[in-house]
Amino acid sequence: MRQHFMMFAAYNQWANSRIYDAAGELDEEAFNRDVGAFFGSMMGTLNHLLATDRIWMKRFTGEGDAPTTLDAILHRALPGLRAAREAEDRRIIEWLGSLSDKMLTGRFTYMTVSDMRTVSQRLAPALAHVFNHQTHHRGQAHTILTVLGRPSVQLDLAHFQRTEEGRAFA
Repeated sequence: MRQHFMMFAAYNQWANSRIYDAAGELDEEAFNRDVGAFFGSMMGTLNHLLATDRIWMKRFTGEGDAPTTLDAILHRALPGLRAAREAEDRRIIEWLGSLSDKMLTGRFTYMTVSDMRTVSQRLAPALAHVFNHQTHHRGQAHTILTVLGRPSVQLDLAHFQRTEEGRAFA
């Protein structure tokens, strides 16, 4: 099971890098343009993904800074946002690398951000949510790029598994 989540963490890092490369081609106006996505713009969407990963990692580890809202803007400019994203992706990979399969079957308890209730659940399903959530919003980021007239970005998991980074997990 640990290897399965390590694959998703590596995929997550790879896909985030590709989205950030594409976002780097946008000018400031396009990066901030509200195109009607759930978090409005590319800037809002990428901030949401970083914010929620920090929230989940604080829940999982008890460490790190975590915003108190799902729409927190942690960085308005792409360079700072990208540096923070890259650091968070490394943090996720390192933390997962420290876990055993047995630890993944354990439970943890946390307080939700949106409605302030206590939830207790197993770690593995929560991790599945985290990686699915990333994929969901990266799909929105992909749509934002196409709405802004930019080319598509290849983000398929199977494509990742055929890359040098992904072959170890295929």
